[in-house]
Amino acid sequence: MLNEMDRKVRDERLAELVRYCMTSGVIDPNLYEEYDVKRGLRESDGKGVLTGLTEISDVMGFKMVNGRKIPAPGELYYQGYNIMDLKKGFEKRKFNFEEITYLLLFGALPNERQLQAFIDILAQYRELPNKFVRDVIMKAPSMDVMNALQKSVLTLYSYDENPDDISVPNVLKQSLSLIASLPLISVYAYHAYQHYHNDKSLVIRYPKPELSTAENILRTLRPDGQYTELEARVLDIALVIHAEHGGGNNSTFTTHVVSSTGTDTYSAVAASLGSLKGPKHGGANLKVENMFADIKTNVKNWTDDGEIRDYLIKIMNKEAFDKSGLIYGMGHAVYTISDPRAVILKEYARNLSVEKGREEEFGLYEKVEKTASELLTSRKNLSKPICCNVDFYSGFVYSMLGIPKQMFTPIFAVARMSGWSAHRIEELVNEGKIIRPAYKYVGHHRKYVDLPDR
Repeated sequence: MLNEMDRKVRDERLAELVRYCMTSGVIDPNLYEEYDVKRGLRESDGKGVLTGLTEISDVMGFKMVNGRKIPAPGELYYQGYNIMDLKKGFEKRKFNFEEITYLLLFGALPNERQLQAFIDILAQYRELPNKFVRDVIMKAPSMDVMNALQKSVLTLYSYDENPDDISVPNVLKQSLSLIASLPLISVYAYHAYQHYHNDKSLVIRYPKPELSTAENILRTLRPDGQYTELEARVLDIALVIHAEHGGGNNSTFTTHVVSSTGTDTYSAVAASLGSLKGPKHGGANLKVENMFADIKTNVKNWTDDGEIRDYLIKIMNKEAFDKSGLIYGMGHAVYTISDPRAVILKEYARNLSVEKGREEEFGLYEKVEKTASELLTSRKNLSKPICCNVDFYSGFVYSMLGIPKQMFTPIFAVARMSGWSAHRIEELVNEGKIIRPAYKYVGHHRKYVDLPDR
């Protein structure tokens, strides 16, 4: 163990190294323009650089009219099916995440026999290895559930008889196992965190094979294991619309990049989880919820459009909330007039707010959405509109479902595991080259100096 003097010396040396690190790596911003670097793999107009092809999903925010891009209501397609058309079919079934997972993985909608057989397979794979909960999840529980998911996924490698077999049949088996077990791992990791860090009672409830993914999440997460049909249906739709969103989003692109190296499934999924954890990606709905907590505190009359407008202007002027100047949950890289995921989730949020007696809060969200769109479009002098994205309402939905904030991003991961699996298989089936973009060296070549002469 270091004594106090040793720690002080270490910290001083570390501070010196930090100063070197902060200054040595700074690159002149003008060089990015000089060498036409696509920062963030984005074109100058914000459009993503084309890096691959996929048949799994399509994301559209514009229509081409006489060779011109015209903003249009957003469209999302899963394996060629418009999400709005799929939603109409959802009205005939209570739970649809399993059916959508089948569609993403196999490229076609299942018939009744195929769907039931697939649900049965997922139920069988939902069982974790013997003593895994005790030996892995409960040991050294992380304060962040996303890190616990990464640890658990990587540890599952040790329980697999053929972990490095990247043949499509084996990867499909591994993917189905992860799709089925990730909901349990995330819930158990949360309970372990609550028990060891917040001294809460530890209750581990096993899933029921006859229940859907959404039902089992609510059943195992809640202390009493109870939930309403509407609650389970709302969570199911949230899983559906978060399951996939094209190959260009950061975590799915990570899946392609890492899978292209030929690595194992567990390493690829752990990398994608690390990507999704970032607040600029999967953690965005937490930012929205924190912003609304601030708005609810500082806006006294939630029905007063003028008061709401004035406070949003303060946020944009970096005078309120986190002083970033951002209105979280507004805007999207592709969607302009509307994000179809937000449109769907907003409808379910309205229905759930009635059951929960939170209509006034839902009204506030609607007013902020409308006012923020007007302010941002005017402030940035944009020719295209700005819509709210899926993160705008998802945090509110999760809060109404009693899902703790620590579980917001893990729920996203549970849903997106289906999309990641489909893209990993697509990458392997097409036997693409290892993904290796170029970086331009802009430093200076130097002559080596011996240590005593430096």
